[in-house]
Amino acid sequence: MKNWLKPVGAILLAGVLVVGGSLISDGLNSAQPVYADNEVQRNVVNVTGSGEISIKPDVAYISLGVETQADTAKDAQSQNAAKMAKVNALLKDTFKIDTKDIKTGQFSVQPNYSYSEKDGQKVKGYSAYHTLSITYRDLDKVGQLLDEATKAGANRIDNVRFSTENPDQYQEQVIQKAMANADLKASAIAKASKRQLGIVLSVTQSNNEYSPYMNVSFSMAEAAMDKATSIEPGEITVKTTLAVVYELK
Repeated sequence: MKNWLKPVGAILLAGVLVVGGSLISDGLNSAQPVYADNEVQRNVVNVTGSGEISIKPDVAYISLGVETQADTAKDAQSQNAAKMAKVNALLKDTFKIDTKDIKTGQFSVQPNYSYSEKDGQKVKGYSAYHTLSITYRDLDKVGQLLDEATKAGANRIDNVRFSTENPDQYQEQVIQKAMANADLKASAIAKASKRQLGIVLSVTQSNNEYSPYMNVSFSMAEAAMDKATSIEPGEITVKTTLAVVYELK
């Protein structure tokens, strides 16, 4: 038994040593973390290109409404509703605005308060307020619409905002301008550093927007003077920003 066990023990021990040696060897030869080549990092240039175009607006967003005061909430609401019905009829029948382009913006009926040292705070009548948000596409008639709405009973015209309904159709143009701007900057940097500009490594669109050219506040005092309202839509801007990484040779 001893003669049989001994060789086995030796074999087992040798096996352990071999395995251990293998493990030690594997540990020494295991893959190490790989870091980015500093040389590669030095051979790039990062620039920001911006592009902007001016376009004619194709839609006007108008906010107008009626505000009515009365002794009771019921009277304020009913009188306001009657005036608003006339305004709605004008928009649909005279200016041919589709129902889907007329939405209620705000609606409220609330008490008005007065205060005195003798009586404290007391309710002094009620105010009904109803505004409409209108989408209108015949920009040449915006001033006329405001004048006629005032005559129909609208006494709150908050603003007119000119815009475009589909800004995405201008994206190709504005992106091309932004990329050209980035190319110009990167080329100037490469030339100044006595290098040559290589391929584009990455592009990120970081900003994309369009802005109304104007917000118009309509003065009810001017409307009372019975002067025709003249509003010019002007132009709006569509712009974007690209962050571009180029290779430097």
